[in-house]
Amino acid sequence: MPPVISIVGKSESGKTTLIERLIPELKRRGYRIGIVKHAHHGFDMDRKGKDSYRHRQAGADTVMIASPGQIAMIKDVPSERLDDLIPFFNDMDLLITEGFKSDRAPKIEIFRAERHRHPACLEDDTLMAMVSDTPLDVTVPQFSTADIQAITEFIVARCLPNP
Repeated sequence: MPPVISIVGKSESGKTTLIERLIPELKRRGYRIGIVKHAHHGFDMDRKGKDSYRHRQAGADTVMIASPGQIAMIKDVPSERLDDLIPFFNDMDLLITEGFKSDRAPKIEIFRAERHRHPACLEDDTLMAMVSDTPLDVTVPQFSTADIQAITEFIVARCLPNP
């Protein structure tokens, strides 16, 4: 199973943007990266009228769409818990999650003072680093939101073997 890091923070703090900037840096170093985005309010990738939608409506528990070079799968799983999702990423070097604040995976929190008064996870013992647009009084390593190279180095040093 790959190591897991959860990028957490309050709504509109920049979680997606941070992940979007980390992926190319990690890829340049030769790592295979998987992502799980936690959708609090559910989602539906299937569109009414499409064959895959019709298969799901007929009762299929898993539907996979395959084309040259890529697949998409919709699968019923017992829960949204991270432990139930990790096995789908066993061919990755690192699994980055967006969200999953309540999970026990190591966390890097992004905090922007212009958006919120206080970070969300300061009391969480799985917090391994903070990424912030302002200096904070924290006991974990802290990085500027602009310092993607340093954040990448931290992740590689703490979580990844050489590719």
